[in-house]
Amino acid sequence: MDSSELAEFLSTCRARVSPDQVGLEPESARRRVPGLRREELARLAGVSVDYYTRLEQGRSRSASVEVLDALAVALRLDEAERQHLFNLARPEPAKRKRRARPQRVDPATLRLIETLNEVYCPAFVLGRRLDVLAHNRLAGALITEFRALPAPQRNQARFVFFDPHARELYADWATVAADTVAMLRLDAGRYPDDPQLSALIGELSIHSEEFRRWWSDHKVHQRTTGTKAYRHPLVGDLTVEYQALHPASDADQTLFVYTTQPGSVSETSLRLLAHWHDQERHDIPIETH
Repeated sequence: MDSSELAEFLSTCRARVSPDQVGLEPESARRRVPGLRREELARLAGVSVDYYTRLEQGRSRSASVEVLDALAVALRLDEAERQHLFNLARPEPAKRKRRARPQRVDPATLRLIETLNEVYCPAFVLGRRLDVLAHNRLAGALITEFRALPAPQRNQARFVFFDPHARELYADWATVAADTVAMLRLDAGRYPDDPQLSALIGELSIHSEEFRRWWSDHKVHQRTTGTKAYRHPLVGDLTVEYQALHPASDADQTLFVYTTQPGSVSETSLRLLAHWHDQERHDIPIETH
């Protein structure tokens, strides 16, 4: 257990829960801490104050499933936050470290994302550390052509924080960037010994004050469905709906598929973008990590 990570996560989550959210009576005296006090959280979770204090201070190396479940409920954690809590408090048994194999996208998944071009659906695959493992032509035209970059730079977080185009492309860059940090934080809980992930987080922390600020919030996020708004330099404003799917061949890969409302301005914009790109593009071989 990384006791410091667990301690900071519990502390920040506790600070985000107000007494009225959990049915506690407001007090006339001014509170010295934001959110819940340790004793209040301990009482809600049904554990002793001393035990919870030791857990939050990193002085306890054991936490049962029942205790973690009770803390998740008391802290009002969503599923991604609950998963992160368990990752920090109850890691997998230590195994002999082996160099992680490069992730490769299954040929069937590659064929699927290329087929989605025909119905004007941008699609791409993210792997560990938010590495961009593959994307179809329309995703390259909408976001950026990752396949034209050196392999180490094909990464969603690097694009969001280091490429000036990203700040102009996303209509709500701050939300996209904060969610990207929260997705990396979730990965960090899953893979605490990943040296490439540690190097990426270090690089982002050194070069981006915004990343450092959001990283210190200890928020985690797992994308499932939602919408995203773009301000594309060629076709203007458009909004897509996304689905996050997990290919059976690799649980660490996520396939994102973008769709638009039939007959909408956004659908027309994607069709225009696809036709423009097909006229202007030069074929780039699909590569994977």
